[in-house]
Amino acid sequence: MTSVVSSPESGTPKPIKAVPLRHPWRWVSAAVVLVLTFLFVWGAATNPAYGWDTYGRYLFDTRFGTAAFYTIALTLLSMILAVILGVLLSVMRMSSNPVLKSVAWVYLWIFRGTPVYVQLLFWGLIFTIYRQVQFGIPFTDIQFIRFDDTMVLYSAFWLAVVGLAMNEAAYMAEIVRAGISSVPEGQAEASTALGMSWGQTMRRTVLPQAMRVIIPPTGNEFISMLKTTSLVVAIPFSGELYGQARDISGVNFQPIPLLMVAATWYLVITSVLMVGQHYLEKRFSRGATRQLTAKQLRALADADGLTPSGLAAAEAGGTPGQKSGGTA
Repeated sequence: MTSVVSSPESGTPKPIKAVPLRHPWRWVSAAVVLVLTFLFVWGAATNPAYGWDTYGRYLFDTRFGTAAFYTIALTLLSMILAVILGVLLSVMRMSSNPVLKSVAWVYLWIFRGTPVYVQLLFWGLIFTIYRQVQFGIPFTDIQFIRFDDTMVLYSAFWLAVVGLAMNEAAYMAEIVRAGISSVPEGQAEASTALGMSWGQTMRRTVLPQAMRVIIPPTGNEFISMLKTTSLVVAIPFSGELYGQARDISGVNFQPIPLLMVAATWYLVITSVLMVGQHYLEKRFSRGATRQLTAKQLRALADADGLTPSGLAAAEAGGTPGQKSGGTA
């Protein structure tokens, strides 16, 4: 880019040659990274330990397709239960009732303070701990439901769903609480002044604004839950991707290519979830910035009687006869 200045002797402008700033180390670092990346890819492609033939043979195996279905089902069901329980816990945390607040705090303390793998081990042993379950009036002989052998209720899949959901609910409770707390109190007060009930205030005023804060961490938790399903082998449940890879590798004694197959499926599903999270965040972040999109600029131009090109000309300085926000 060049600019001009006037010479004091002749008054004629002389061009100024602008020299762009050079960044030699930027190119050097880029070249080093590219070389290292190429060496790693080449080494992996030529290393027989990866077992690329086995990888290609099992990548589209129907057993991994079924395992991907179970992985997605575990993720969806666990997150749905976790969101419902998390909202309930967040309401309890913000309640003025000291008992509800204390119970919610103890729940979060336990489930956030212990590893999820240990929790899943306990869920896998739950029917060993409680061999008999009965529902009735305590300290009396009145019973409504009684199970003398709780093992008849054993289901590894649903125990995995409950175990994952109970752990995730502790984190979702804090996410929801942070989102609701981010909305200024004046918003709720204004809604109350307009005659809205508590439910209407939450549904029409608070939650739409809180979703902008809740959605990004919830999307991250959703993706994290997908990968956490690999820990349900502690139940034990081996129908998901990692469990399937482990079972097959126990037969053909080739764990590395089978783990790479599972990792590939995880990457594909995670990539789809990341795209969905991006558009969901974009939708709920509308109105959070003053920067106008191209669609909004065109709408403003049409409303002001200008074409988009005329709006650009008006922003650049304007021409006589055109409407603009100021005077020339």
